[in-house]
Amino acid sequence: MAERPLAPRDVAAAGLCIGCGACAKGDEALGWDRFGQLKPVGAWAGERRRGFARVCPFSPAARDEDEIATGRFPDAPERDGRIGSFETAYVGHVAEDAFRAMGSSGGMVSWVATELLRQGLVDGVAHVAPADPDRDGRFFDYRLSRSEAEIRRGAKSRYYPVEMSRVIEEMRLTPGRYAVVGAPCFIKAVNLLSAEDAVLGERIAFTLGLFCGHMKSARLVDSFAWQLGAPIGTVRAVEYRRKDPDRPANWYTAQLTLADGSERRQDWWHLADGDWGAGFFQNSACDYCDDVVAETADIAFGDAWVEPYSSDGRGTNVVVVRNPELRRLVSAAIAEGRLALDPVDAAFIANTQAAGLRHRREGLAYRLRIAPPRLPLRKRVAPGGGSLPLRRRLIYRCRRRIAIDSHRVLVLARAAGWPALYLRWAKAALRLYEALAYLRGPLGGAFRRVGAVWRRKGSDDANHALRHS
Repeated sequence: MAERPLAPRDVAAAGLCIGCGACAKGDEALGWDRFGQLKPVGAWAGERRRGFARVCPFSPAARDEDEIATGRFPDAPERDGRIGSFETAYVGHVAEDAFRAMGSSGGMVSWVATELLRQGLVDGVAHVAPADPDRDGRFFDYRLSRSEAEIRRGAKSRYYPVEMSRVIEEMRLTPGRYAVVGAPCFIKAVNLLSAEDAVLGERIAFTLGLFCGHMKSARLVDSFAWQLGAPIGTVRAVEYRRKDPDRPANWYTAQLTLADGSERRQDWWHLADGDWGAGFFQNSACDYCDDVVAETADIAFGDAWVEPYSSDGRGTNVVVVRNPELRRLVSAAIAEGRLALDPVDAAFIANTQAAGLRHRREGLAYRLRIAPPRLPLRKRVAPGGGSLPLRRRLIYRCRRRIAIDSHRVLVLARAAGWPALYLRWAKAALRLYEALAYLRGPLGGAFRRVGAVWRRKGSDDANHALRHS
Protein backbone atom coordinates (compact mmCIF):
# COMPACT_ATOMS: atom_id res chain seq x y z
CA MET A 1 0.00 0.00 0.00
CA ALA A 2 1.38 3.42 -0.96
CA GLU A 3 2.31 5.59 1.97
CA ARG A 4 -0.27 8.27 2.65
CA PRO A 5 1.05 11.50 4.24
CA LEU A 6 -0.11 11.37 7.84
CA ALA A 7 0.46 13.28 11.05
CA PRO A 8 0.12 11.82 14.56
CA ARG A 9 -2.86 14.10 15.09
CA ASP A 10 -4.65 12.52 12.10
CA VAL A 11 -4.44 9.11 13.74
CA ALA A 12 -5.57 10.50 17.09
CA ALA A 13 -8.51 12.35 15.51
CA ALA A 14 -9.64 9.09 13.88
CA GLY A 15 -9.72 7.40 17.31
CA LEU A 16 -6.83 5.10 16.35
CA CYS A 17 -3.99 6.40 18.54
CA ILE A 18 -3.04 3.90 21.24
CA GLY A 19 -0.58 6.38 22.79
CA CYS A 20 2.49 4.15 22.41
CA GLY A 21 4.93 7.03 21.86
CA ALA A 22 6.74 5.42 18.92
CA CYS A 23 6.22 8.63 16.93
CA ALA A 24 7.74 11.00 19.53
CA LYS A 25 11.40 12.04 19.65
CA GLY A 26 13.53 14.35 21.78
CA ASP A 27 11.48 17.02 23.51
CA GLU A 28 8.31 15.91 21.79
CA ALA A 29 5.83 14.37 24.17
CA LEU A 30 2.49 12.77 24.69
CA GLY A 31 0.05 14.31 27.14
CA TRP A 32 -3.20 13.41 28.85
CA ASP A 33 -6.49 14.15 27.15
CA ARG A 34 -9.68 14.73 29.15
CA PHE A 35 -10.54 11.03 28.95
CA GLY A 36 -7.31 9.91 30.64
CA GLN A 37 -5.63 8.69 27.45
CA LEU A 38 -2.14 9.61 26.26
CA LYS A 39 -2.13 11.47 22.94
CA PRO A 40 0.44 13.46 20.88
CA VAL A 41 0.52 17.11 21.97
CA GLY A 42 2.27 20.18 20.57
CA ALA A 43 3.02 21.52 17.10
CA TRP A 44 4.94 18.39 16.07
CA ALA A 45 1.75 16.30 16.34
CA GLY A 46 0.35 18.11 13.29
CA GLU A 47 3.42 17.63 11.08
CA ARG A 48 3.10 15.16 8.23
CA ARG A 49 6.50 13.54 8.43
CA ARG A 50 8.04 11.19 5.94
CA GLY A 51 8.06 7.75 7.49
CA PHE A 52 5.56 8.32 10.31
CA ALA A 53 2.90 6.30 8.50
CA ARG A 54 5.27 3.31 8.43
CA VAL A 55 5.87 3.21 12.20
CA CYS A 56 2.41 3.91 13.65
CA PRO A 57 0.82 0.52 14.48
CA PHE A 58 -2.63 1.72 13.36
CA SER A 59 -1.51 3.46 10.18
CA PRO A 60 -2.96 2.20 6.89
CA ALA A 61 0.58 2.25 5.44
CA ALA A 62 2.17 0.12 8.17
CA ARG A 63 2.91 -3.56 7.57
CA ASP A 64 0.40 -5.86 9.24
CA GLU A 65 1.21 -8.56 11.78
CA ASP A 66 1.46 -11.34 9.18
CA GLU A 67 3.98 -9.39 7.10
CA ILE A 68 6.10 -8.53 10.14
CA ALA A 69 6.03 -12.11 11.44
CA THR A 70 6.96 -13.55 8.04
CA GLY A 71 10.05 -11.38 7.97
CA ARG A 72 11.03 -12.03 11.58
CA PHE A 73 10.20 -15.74 11.89
CA PRO A 74 10.59 -17.13 8.36
CA ASP A 75 11.54 -20.62 9.53
CA ALA A 76 8.92 -21.05 12.26
CA PRO A 77 7.73 -24.68 12.09
CA GLU A 78 4.18 -23.89 13.23
CA ARG A 79 1.63 -21.47 11.83
CA ASP A 80 -1.91 -20.91 13.09
CA GLY A 81 -4.34 -18.22 12.00
CA ARG A 82 -5.32 -17.48 15.61
CA ILE A 83 -1.91 -17.23 17.29
CA GLY A 84 0.50 -16.70 14.38
CA SER A 85 3.88 -18.29 13.67
CA PHE A 86 5.68 -20.06 16.50
CA GLU A 87 8.33 -22.57 17.50
CA THR A 88 6.74 -24.08 20.62
CA ALA A 89 3.96 -23.32 23.09
CA TYR A 90 3.59 -24.16 26.77
CA VAL A 91 1.38 -23.92 29.82
CA GLY A 92 2.78 -23.71 33.34
CA HIS A 93 4.76 -21.48 35.68
CA VAL A 94 8.18 -20.55 37.02
CA ALA A 95 9.48 -23.08 39.55
CA GLU A 96 12.48 -21.13 40.88
CA ASP A 97 12.63 -18.38 43.49
CA ALA A 98 9.55 -16.20 44.05
CA PHE A 99 8.80 -15.21 40.46
CA ARG A 100 5.39 -16.91 40.48
CA ALA A 101 4.34 -15.46 43.84
CA MET A 102 5.39 -11.92 42.86
CA GLY A 103 3.63 -11.85 39.49
CA SER A 104 -0.04 -11.64 38.58
CA SER A 105 0.15 -14.98 36.79
CA GLY A 106 2.82 -17.69 36.58
CA GLY A 107 5.83 -15.36 36.75
CA MET A 108 7.08 -16.08 33.23
CA VAL A 109 7.42 -12.48 31.98
CA SER A 110 9.73 -11.38 34.80
CA TRP A 111 11.65 -14.66 34.63
CA VAL A 112 12.45 -14.37 30.91
CA ALA A 113 13.41 -10.71 31.29
CA THR A 114 15.68 -11.57 34.22
CA GLU A 115 17.20 -14.60 32.47
CA LEU A 116 18.12 -12.47 29.46
CA LEU A 117 20.06 -10.18 31.84
CA ARG A 118 21.62 -13.11 33.73
CA GLN A 119 22.95 -14.68 30.56
CA GLY A 120 24.27 -11.39 29.20
CA LEU A 121 21.95 -11.49 26.20
CA VAL A 122 20.74 -7.95 26.97
CA ASP A 123 22.02 -4.97 28.94
CA GLY A 124 18.60 -3.61 29.85
CA VAL A 125 14.89 -4.34 29.70
CA ALA A 126 12.26 -1.72 28.85
CA HIS A 127 9.09 -2.50 30.80
CA VAL A 128 6.29 -0.89 32.79
CA ALA A 129 6.83 -0.21 36.48
CA PRO A 130 5.10 1.85 39.21
CA ALA A 131 5.67 5.61 39.11
CA ASP A 132 5.22 8.33 41.72
CA PRO A 133 1.93 10.13 40.97
CA ASP A 134 3.12 13.28 42.76
CA ARG A 135 6.44 13.47 40.93
CA ASP A 136 5.55 11.88 37.60
CA GLY A 137 1.86 12.75 37.23
CA ARG A 138 0.97 9.08 36.60
CA PHE A 139 0.83 5.78 38.44
CA PHE A 140 2.87 3.74 35.93
CA ASP A 141 5.45 4.42 33.25
CA TYR A 142 8.00 2.68 31.07
CA ARG A 143 11.48 2.39 32.55
CA LEU A 144 14.75 0.78 31.49
CA SER A 145 15.84 -1.77 34.11
CA ARG A 146 19.38 -3.10 34.29
CA SER A 147 19.17 -5.41 37.31
CA GLU A 148 17.06 -8.31 38.52
CA ALA A 149 15.81 -6.26 41.46
CA GLU A 150 14.59 -3.49 39.15
CA ILE A 151 12.79 -5.98 36.92
CA ARG A 152 11.07 -7.59 39.90
CA ARG A 153 9.75 -4.22 41.02
CA GLY A 154 7.92 -4.06 37.69
CA ALA A 155 6.10 -7.40 38.11
CA LYS A 156 2.27 -7.68 37.93
CA SER A 157 -0.33 -6.49 35.44
CA ARG A 158 -0.79 -2.79 34.64
CA TYR A 159 -4.08 -1.74 33.06
CA TYR A 160 -3.01 1.86 32.66
CA PRO A 161 -1.92 4.11 29.73
CA VAL A 162 1.86 4.23 29.22
CA GLU A 163 4.14 5.41 26.43
CA MET A 164 7.63 4.42 25.30
CA SER A 165 9.17 7.62 23.92
CA ARG A 166 11.61 8.18 26.79
CA VAL A 167 12.97 4.62 26.87
CA ILE A 168 13.14 4.48 23.07
CA GLU A 169 15.28 7.61 23.12
CA GLU A 170 17.44 6.17 25.91
CA MET A 171 18.05 2.99 23.88
CA ARG A 172 18.82 5.08 20.81
CA LEU A 173 21.42 7.17 22.69
CA THR A 174 23.01 4.45 24.84
CA PRO A 175 24.89 1.58 23.15
CA GLY A 176 23.88 -1.90 24.23
CA ARG A 177 21.39 -4.69 23.62
CA TYR A 178 17.86 -4.37 24.91
CA ALA A 179 14.62 -6.26 25.37
CA VAL A 180 11.21 -4.57 25.27
CA VAL A 181 8.10 -5.82 27.07
CA GLY A 182 4.72 -4.64 25.82
CA ALA A 183 1.18 -5.20 24.62
CA PRO A 184 0.70 -6.44 21.01
CA CYS A 185 0.33 -2.97 19.47
CA PHE A 186 3.40 -1.69 21.33
CA ILE A 187 5.50 -4.63 20.15
CA LYS A 188 4.24 -4.08 16.61
CA ALA A 189 5.30 -0.41 16.89
CA VAL A 190 8.75 -1.44 18.15
CA ASN A 191 9.20 -3.78 15.19
CA LEU A 192 8.04 -1.14 12.71
CA LEU A 193 10.32 1.46 14.29
CA SER A 194 13.30 -0.93 14.31
CA ALA A 195 12.87 -1.46 10.57
CA GLU A 196 13.06 2.31 9.99
CA ASP A 197 15.78 3.18 12.52
CA ALA A 198 19.00 1.21 12.01
CA VAL A 199 20.30 2.03 15.49
CA LEU A 200 17.21 0.67 17.20
CA GLY A 201 17.13 -2.26 14.81
CA GLU A 202 20.60 -3.24 15.99
CA ARG A 203 20.06 -2.58 19.70
CA ILE A 204 16.59 -4.04 20.33
CA ALA A 205 17.49 -7.72 20.52
CA PHE A 206 14.28 -9.27 21.89
CA THR A 207 10.61 -8.40 22.24
CA LEU A 208 8.43 -9.88 24.98
CA GLY A 209 4.71 -9.63 24.21
CA LEU A 210 1.72 -9.67 26.55
CA PHE A 211 -1.62 -11.14 25.52
CA CYS A 212 -4.17 -8.32 25.55
CA GLY A 213 -7.95 -8.00 25.78
CA HIS A 214 -7.88 -4.20 25.50
CA MET A 215 -6.17 -1.22 27.09
CA LYS A 216 -7.82 0.93 29.76
CA SER A 217 -7.66 4.68 30.36
CA ALA A 218 -6.40 6.31 33.55
CA ARG A 219 -10.03 7.02 34.49
CA LEU A 220 -10.41 3.46 35.75
CA VAL A 221 -8.33 4.52 38.75
CA ASP A 222 -10.74 7.44 39.37
CA SER A 223 -13.61 4.98 39.36
CA PHE A 224 -11.81 2.65 41.78
CA ALA A 225 -11.13 5.57 44.10
CA TRP A 226 -14.77 6.66 44.11
CA GLN A 227 -16.02 3.16 44.78
CA LEU A 228 -13.47 2.47 47.52
CA GLY A 229 -14.09 5.79 49.27
CA ALA A 230 -10.60 7.15 48.61
CA PRO A 231 -10.06 10.73 47.33
CA ILE A 232 -8.02 10.35 44.14
CA GLY A 233 -5.46 12.86 45.43
CA THR A 234 -4.59 10.51 48.30
CA VAL A 235 -3.96 7.43 46.11
CA ARG A 236 -0.27 6.58 45.88
CA ALA A 237 -0.27 3.09 44.35
CA VAL A 238 -2.64 0.89 42.34
CA GLU A 239 -2.74 -2.89 42.13
CA TYR A 240 -5.21 -4.23 39.59
CA ARG A 241 -4.84 -7.93 40.36
CA ARG A 242 -3.98 -8.61 43.99
CA LYS A 243 -2.99 -12.28 44.18
CA ASP A 244 -4.50 -14.70 46.71
CA PRO A 245 -3.32 -18.32 46.36
CA ASP A 246 -6.47 -19.50 48.17
CA ARG A 247 -8.83 -18.08 45.55
CA PRO A 248 -9.24 -18.74 41.79
CA ALA A 249 -6.84 -16.78 39.60
CA ASN A 250 -9.71 -15.17 37.69
CA TRP A 251 -11.17 -13.60 40.86
CA TYR A 252 -9.53 -10.20 40.40
CA THR A 253 -9.16 -7.90 43.40
CA ALA A 254 -8.33 -4.21 42.97
CA GLN A 255 -6.29 -2.50 45.68
CA LEU A 256 -5.40 1.14 46.32
CA THR A 257 -2.64 2.24 48.69
CA LEU A 258 -3.20 5.69 50.17
CA ALA A 259 -0.83 8.42 51.34
CA ASP A 260 -1.26 7.41 55.00
CA GLY A 261 -0.19 3.83 54.21
CA SER A 262 -3.69 2.37 54.49
CA GLU A 263 -5.13 0.10 51.83
CA ARG A 264 -8.56 -0.17 50.25
CA ARG A 265 -9.55 -3.19 48.18
CA GLN A 266 -12.56 -4.69 46.48
CA ASP A 267 -13.23 -7.68 44.25
CA TRP A 268 -13.84 -6.65 40.66
CA TRP A 269 -17.24 -8.32 40.48
CA HIS A 270 -18.51 -5.99 43.21
CA LEU A 271 -17.44 -2.91 41.22
CA ALA A 272 -19.89 -1.02 39.00
CA ASP A 273 -17.51 -1.42 36.04
CA GLY A 274 -15.89 -4.69 37.09
CA ASP A 275 -16.77 -6.87 34.11
CA TRP A 276 -13.68 -6.72 31.90
CA GLY A 277 -15.47 -7.86 28.77
CA ALA A 278 -17.99 -5.03 28.94
CA GLY A 279 -15.28 -2.59 27.80
CA PHE A 280 -15.43 0.20 30.39
CA PHE A 281 -12.72 2.84 29.71
CA GLN A 282 -11.36 0.99 26.68
CA ASN A 283 -9.10 2.90 24.31
CA SER A 284 -11.02 3.41 21.06
CA ALA A 285 -8.12 2.04 18.97
CA CYS A 286 -8.60 -1.37 20.61
CA ASP A 287 -11.86 -1.77 18.72
CA TYR A 288 -9.79 -1.99 15.51
CA CYS A 289 -7.04 -4.38 16.59
CA ASP A 290 -6.90 -8.02 15.48
CA ASP A 291 -3.88 -9.21 17.49
CA VAL A 292 -4.62 -10.80 20.87
CA VAL A 293 -1.42 -12.81 21.43
CA ALA A 294 1.37 -10.42 20.34
CA GLU A 295 2.03 -12.21 17.05
CA THR A 296 5.13 -10.13 16.24
CA ALA A 297 6.91 -10.72 19.57
CA ASP A 298 9.83 -13.13 20.02
CA ILE A 299 7.97 -14.66 22.95
CA ALA A 300 4.48 -13.92 24.25
CA PHE A 301 2.69 -14.59 27.53
CA GLY A 302 -0.90 -14.82 28.69
CA ASP A 303 -3.05 -16.27 31.44
CA ALA A 304 -4.30 -19.84 31.19
CA TRP A 305 -8.01 -19.02 31.37
CA VAL A 306 -9.16 -22.65 31.20
CA GLU A 307 -9.64 -25.22 33.93
CA PRO A 308 -7.96 -26.48 35.99
CA TYR A 309 -5.53 -23.56 35.65
CA SER A 310 -7.99 -20.67 36.07
CA SER A 311 -8.92 -22.03 39.53
CA ASP A 312 -5.31 -22.10 40.69
CA GLY A 313 -4.81 -18.87 42.61
CA ARG A 314 -1.04 -19.19 42.40
CA GLY A 315 -1.27 -18.25 38.69
CA THR A 316 -0.49 -20.05 35.44
CA ASN A 317 0.95 -18.76 32.17
CA VAL A 318 0.54 -19.82 28.60
CA VAL A 319 3.67 -19.10 26.57
CA VAL A 320 4.17 -18.85 22.81
CA VAL A 321 7.84 -18.97 21.73
CA ARG A 322 8.66 -17.67 18.25
CA ASN A 323 12.40 -16.98 18.43
CA PRO A 324 14.70 -20.06 18.13
CA GLU A 325 17.20 -18.60 20.61
CA LEU A 326 14.47 -18.15 23.22
CA ARG A 327 13.17 -21.65 22.50
CA ARG A 328 16.59 -23.02 23.47
CA LEU A 329 16.71 -20.80 26.57
CA VAL A 330 13.28 -21.99 27.76
CA SER A 331 13.96 -25.65 26.90
CA ALA A 332 17.19 -25.62 28.92
CA ALA A 333 15.41 -24.16 31.95
CA ILE A 334 12.68 -26.82 31.73
CA ALA A 335 15.34 -29.54 31.66
CA GLU A 336 17.00 -27.98 34.73
CA GLY A 337 13.70 -27.90 36.63
CA ARG A 338 13.66 -24.11 36.84
CA LEU A 339 10.47 -23.87 34.76
CA ALA A 340 7.43 -26.14 35.20
CA LEU A 341 6.06 -25.99 31.66
CA ASP A 342 4.16 -28.55 29.60
CA PRO A 343 3.98 -28.37 25.78
CA VAL A 344 0.59 -27.54 24.25
CA ASP A 345 -0.71 -26.92 20.74
CA ALA A 346 -2.18 -23.84 19.06
CA ALA A 347 -5.74 -24.96 19.79
CA PHE A 348 -5.01 -25.00 23.53
CA ILE A 349 -3.55 -21.48 23.43
CA ALA A 350 -6.49 -20.20 21.37
CA ASN A 351 -8.98 -21.77 23.77
CA THR A 352 -7.47 -19.90 26.71
CA GLN A 353 -8.14 -16.64 24.82
CA ALA A 354 -11.40 -17.64 23.12
CA ALA A 355 -13.42 -14.59 24.19
CA GLY A 356 -10.70 -12.15 23.16
CA LEU A 357 -10.18 -13.82 19.80
CA ARG A 358 -13.92 -13.81 19.10
CA HIS A 359 -14.13 -10.08 19.91
CA ARG A 360 -11.05 -9.25 17.77
CA ARG A 361 -12.01 -11.35 14.76
CA GLU A 362 -15.77 -11.87 14.53
CA GLY A 363 -16.47 -8.67 16.49
CA LEU A 364 -13.94 -6.65 14.49
CA ALA A 365 -15.56 -7.73 11.22
CA TYR A 366 -18.88 -6.45 12.53
CA ARG A 367 -17.43 -3.16 13.80
CA LEU A 368 -15.71 -2.56 10.46
CA ARG A 369 -19.11 -2.98 8.84
CA ILE A 370 -21.16 -0.73 11.15
CA ALA A 371 -18.56 1.83 12.30
CA PRO A 372 -15.46 2.02 10.09
CA PRO A 373 -12.94 4.63 11.31
CA ARG A 374 -12.20 7.81 9.40
CA LEU A 375 -8.81 6.48 8.27
CA PRO A 376 -8.70 3.40 6.07
CA LEU A 377 -7.37 0.40 7.96
CA ARG A 378 -5.10 -2.40 6.86
CA LYS A 379 -6.53 -5.32 8.78
CA ARG A 380 -6.49 -9.07 8.30
CA VAL A 381 -10.23 -9.14 8.96
CA ALA A 382 -12.74 -8.03 6.32
CA PRO A 383 -15.94 -6.13 7.16
CA GLY A 384 -18.83 -8.51 7.75
CA GLY A 385 -20.95 -9.96 10.52
CA GLY A 386 -24.28 -9.13 8.95
CA SER A 387 -25.45 -12.71 9.43
CA LEU A 388 -24.48 -12.92 13.10
CA PRO A 389 -27.31 -13.77 15.50
CA LEU A 390 -29.16 -10.66 16.70
CA ARG A 391 -28.04 -11.09 20.31
CA ARG A 392 -24.38 -11.34 19.31
CA ARG A 393 -24.68 -8.15 17.25
CA LEU A 394 -26.32 -6.40 20.20
CA ILE A 395 -23.49 -7.52 22.49
CA TYR A 396 -20.89 -5.94 20.19
CA ARG A 397 -22.92 -2.75 19.93
CA CYS A 398 -23.36 -2.62 23.72
CA ARG A 399 -19.61 -3.04 24.32
CA ARG A 400 -18.90 -0.23 21.89
CA ARG A 401 -21.34 2.14 23.59
CA ILE A 402 -19.97 1.33 27.04
CA ALA A 403 -16.39 1.96 25.86
CA ILE A 404 -17.35 5.36 24.45
CA ASP A 405 -19.86 6.53 27.05
CA SER A 406 -17.93 5.45 30.17
CA HIS A 407 -15.33 8.13 29.35
CA ARG A 408 -17.91 10.80 28.66
CA VAL A 409 -20.07 10.15 31.70
CA LEU A 410 -17.09 10.05 34.06
CA VAL A 411 -15.84 13.38 32.71
CA LEU A 412 -19.28 14.88 33.41
CA ALA A 413 -19.31 13.35 36.89
CA ARG A 414 -15.87 14.80 37.67
CA ALA A 415 -16.86 18.24 36.39
CA ALA A 416 -20.05 18.17 38.45
CA GLY A 417 -18.33 16.79 41.53
CA TRP A 418 -20.99 14.07 41.57
CA PRO A 419 -19.49 10.55 41.43
CA ALA A 420 -22.94 8.98 41.71
CA LEU A 421 -23.74 10.25 38.21
CA TYR A 422 -21.14 7.92 36.76
CA LEU A 423 -21.65 5.05 39.20
CA ARG A 424 -25.42 4.87 38.65
CA TRP A 425 -24.94 4.96 34.89
CA ALA A 426 -22.21 2.27 35.09
CA LYS A 427 -24.40 -0.06 37.15
CA ALA A 428 -27.27 0.33 34.69
CA ALA A 429 -24.96 -0.21 31.71
CA LEU A 430 -23.48 -3.30 33.33
CA ARG A 431 -26.95 -4.75 34.01
CA LEU A 432 -27.83 -4.31 30.35
CA TYR A 433 -24.58 -5.86 29.19
CA GLU A 434 -24.88 -8.85 31.52
CA ALA A 435 -28.48 -9.38 30.45
CA LEU A 436 -27.32 -9.54 26.82
CA ALA A 437 -24.10 -11.48 27.34
CA TYR A 438 -25.13 -13.89 30.11
CA LEU A 439 -28.97 -13.63 30.13
CA ARG A 440 -28.85 -12.54 33.78
CA GLY A 441 -31.63 -10.88 35.73
CA PRO A 442 -35.18 -10.01 34.66
CA LEU A 443 -33.97 -8.33 31.48
CA GLY A 444 -31.89 -11.39 30.65
CA GLY A 445 -34.98 -13.53 31.08
CA ALA A 446 -36.82 -11.30 28.63
CA PHE A 447 -33.99 -11.68 26.10
CA ARG A 448 -34.10 -15.45 26.59
CA ARG A 449 -37.83 -15.57 25.89
CA VAL A 450 -37.54 -13.35 22.83
CA GLY A 451 -34.68 -15.50 21.55
CA ALA A 452 -36.75 -18.65 21.97
CA VAL A 453 -39.59 -17.08 19.97
CA TRP A 454 -37.19 -16.05 17.17
CA ARG A 455 -35.65 -19.53 17.04
CA ARG A 456 -39.08 -21.18 16.98
CA LYS A 457 -40.24 -18.83 14.23
CA GLY A 458 -37.08 -19.56 12.21
CA SER A 459 -37.64 -23.30 12.56
CA ASP A 460 -41.28 -22.99 11.48
CA ASP A 461 -40.30 -20.91 8.44
CA ALA A 462 -37.66 -23.48 7.47
CA ASN A 463 -40.14 -26.36 7.78
CA HIS A 464 -42.68 -24.44 5.69
CA ALA A 465 -40.08 -23.85 2.97
CA LEU A 466 -39.14 -27.55 2.91
CA ARG A 467 -42.76 -28.64 2.59
CA HIS A 468 -43.26 -26.37 -0.41
CA SER A 469 -39.92 -26.91 -2.14
